[in-house]
Amino acid sequence: MEAIYHNLARSLPDLKQKLIQARMHESPVKFVKKIVMTSIMLSFGICILFIGSILHAFNQSFLISVFLFPLGILLLFNYLIKEPDVRIRNIAKDINKEVVFATRFMIIELESGVPIYNVFVNITNIYPHIGAAFRMVVDKVDMGTMIEDAISETASVVPSSNLQRILWQMLNSIKTGAPITEALKSVVDQIVGEQKIEVEQYGRKLNPLAMFYMMIAVIVPSLGITMLIIFSSFIGFKLSLAVFLTLAGLLVFIQYMFFGMIKSSRPSVEF
Repeated sequence: MEAIYHNLARSLPDLKQKLIQARMHESPVKFVKKIVMTSIMLSFGICILFIGSILHAFNQSFLISVFLFPLGILLLFNYLIKEPDVRIRNIAKDINKEVVFATRFMIIELESGVPIYNVFVNITNIYPHIGAAFRMVVDKVDMGTMIEDAISETASVVPSSNLQRILWQMLNSIKTGAPITEALKSVVDQIVGEQKIEVEQYGRKLNPLAMFYMMIAVIVPSLGITMLIIFSSFIGFKLSLAVFLTLAGLLVFIQYMFFGMIKSSRPSVEF
């Protein structure tokens, strides 16, 4: 089994980088092993226990759930392996919410004559999300790494493109001897302009999403269930509790999907 885990990890060459960006302190092999075991257990619970019980209740062949078991493992593995990507997006969103305020704080500190190392330490104490990235720089410098190398190494692993631009501009300014504050002011102005565009685009998306939500998640289910009850009385079809529970579960799933869609489309801006 260990050889299978190593082969799966090697088939995902960017997994190690993603785990670092997602701040998941485990090796690719260990992560793949965890995902495989979780997929097997979840597939067994869903396909064998849950679906198998339903098939047995309806006098259907239990072998169907057995055939679904390996398919469930494959689907769950491909779903759970995306966990680092989800964490990376969430971390990037949290960083982007603070990047403008943290950069302006750096500008004020640097213009006040505070050494750049102390500025990084102050950011780690004030901003929890972007501070975690600067903590990496501080820790590397404390271990003897040159501050230029520490910034370069951190910029290569942070998941936020905005923070990468900030760090690269600082690195270029340090290497060339140019004023850091001027470079930071230019970058933060660009980021603010991009965030304004994102907010405007988000506002334009909300109107059709709200209308679509009202149609699919509110009007159609309420009218559909009413019409289903009426038609079932005409044709003599008996609506059991299982049918209503299935419809309720489907409605909850649709609601959850809409909320997730709206939340994911929200720009990473702290208003």
